[in-house]
Amino acid sequence: MPSFRLSAALSAAMVAAVTIGPAPASAQYGPGPAGRAPYSQQAPARNEAGVFSYYALVMSWSPTYCAGQQYGNPNDSQCNSRDGKRYAFVMHGLWPQHEKGWPEECQTRERPFVPDHTISRVFDIMPSKPLIIHEYKKHGTCSGLAPDAYFDLSRKMFTSVKVPPRFERPNQAFTIGREDVVQEFVNANPTLKPDMIAVVCGGPGNRLKEVRICVTREGVFRACGANENPRRLCQSPRLTVPPLRAAAGSAPQGRGWFSPPSAPAPGPADIGRGERKI
Repeated sequence: MPSFRLSAALSAAMVAAVTIGPAPASAQYGPGPAGRAPYSQQAPARNEAGVFSYYALVMSWSPTYCAGQQYGNPNDSQCNSRDGKRYAFVMHGLWPQHEKGWPEECQTRERPFVPDHTISRVFDIMPSKPLIIHEYKKHGTCSGLAPDAYFDLSRKMFTSVKVPPRFERPNQAFTIGREDVVQEFVNANPTLKPDMIAVVCGGPGNRLKEVRICVTREGVFRACGANENPRRLCQSPRLTVPPLRAAAGSAPQGRGWFSPPSAPAPGPADIGRGERKI
């Protein structure tokens, strides 16, 4: 009788294994933005250091980020009202990408530690120590580069992009068409084409959040893959660009130095939620 029960149990376990099958990639490795797996369920090996197709250079519009932070937070080096700095576009990250999907938190021979001297060298374009550390652990490890080399490449790519004049130091909020943002970057960078750039927007007034520019592993502009679908990243045809925050000692203008214009840009109230791959 005991042997019969054991055989029955083994048979049931085998049936369950066949029926259930392997866990989906999102369950094995964690979901990507909006619950999507960061790479194909059929090819988990793509989550391997140095194995990717191109980079997405992600430039964050600092006033939008700071608009969502508590005014005067002394622990926020990017948005602290007393340091006198007024950031426009800052470096959010340099993300290895597959043509569809992306690797993240890749295994490396060394512990993914970012030295203080490396942080100091990149702090002027990426003014957040926690962000620098996080970006290397999540994305830099997949580049196959050590921290110094990864952030040297990040700086090279970030500084190679010419920012259009109206985005350099705006003191007033303004609205602009999504395609106009693309065109202004194209006009400012002769080798950049519209299919090489995507705009991310969201929040009240469909604020400008990010500009993503696709580049080769050598740092040359190239067409984006499926990850930078412009219609998904910013569905509104028009968006609001918050101004640079008030200078040190100035009174705040609404929450986080930004009050939306009286007539906000039309479109959904919160486009792109969950799309920002921090």
